[in-house]
Amino acid sequence: MASKLHIKAVLQALFVTFLWSTSWVLVKIGLKASLPAITFAGLRYFIAFLCLIPFILINPNHRNVLRTFSRATWGQLALLGIVFYTLTQGAQFVSLSFLPAATLSLLLNFSPIFVALSNSFLKDESPSIIQWGGIILSAVGAIVYFLPLNIPTGQIPGLIIALIGVLANSGSSILGRRVNHQSGLTPILVTAISMGIGGFLLLIIGVTTQGSGNLNLVQWLIVGWLAVVNTAVAFTLWNNTLKTLTAVESSIINNTMLPQIAILAWLFLDEPLNSRQILGIVLVGVGTLIVQLWRHLPGVAKSMAVKPE
Repeated sequence: MASKLHIKAVLQALFVTFLWSTSWVLVKIGLKASLPAITFAGLRYFIAFLCLIPFILINPNHRNVLRTFSRATWGQLALLGIVFYTLTQGAQFVSLSFLPAATLSLLLNFSPIFVALSNSFLKDESPSIIQWGGIILSAVGAIVYFLPLNIPTGQIPGLIIALIGVLANSGSSILGRRVNHQSGLTPILVTAISMGIGGFLLLIIGVTTQGSGNLNLVQWLIVGWLAVVNTAVAFTLWNNTLKTLTAVESSIINNTMLPQIAILAWLFLDEPLNSRQILGIVLVGVGTLIVQLWRHLPGVAKSMAVKPE
């Protein structure tokens, strides 16, 4: 019985990563149809918030917890919403208007590495020797992917915005972990409230700076699918898998998004990759996976940790 539940959780988690990977294709299609990037992001996440909030309001336990929120709790959730949704997702949508999907996906895969390095400063704990190997391998992969350095001028703003998004995503990972561990709130409360704040702010910024755009039926369907299925439903399914899967298993499955996005972009966006770029993606994926997995291996990682001077 346990094995069947485990297989079901693995398949469900893989399905979620597939949904999240298709988001990149749908976002690119929406952007090519002249959807304003920031407004597009704001619509996706604010509508997703509207889909999640009824599940909170109909649950008396969630309503009771909401009534007891302190100013500090609201502040933490607001900060998380601004960093993870307004900054990270806003930067992702804008950079996708300049960059191929595979390029942005590769850059975002460096977030766990920045988290590991940040933890080494914040907690006075250096990455293990194995993790340093993963970091170096990922750096080599990025160099292989981008060589020779003849980046088109039109992609440079996208790279700068993408790097801002990577840093914001890394910061939101650290902040999100802290909020989830210290607040004692359920995942749906943390996600819905932070998403509502960050998504609403994104929408306001987008409408103010870029306008609302002229959405036709197809574009509204893209926004609706991204909000309802790829965000609200996918979040619910992913959290359900976390009841069965270990952190290591979740990390491995989550890392399958890098090749999935590259393949989907090749099939549907006409963004082919040469052998050198494929090698770079593989190296970055393996290096990032090493950094993530080693964090979850107790004893071994600790015994091989590089002690700070």
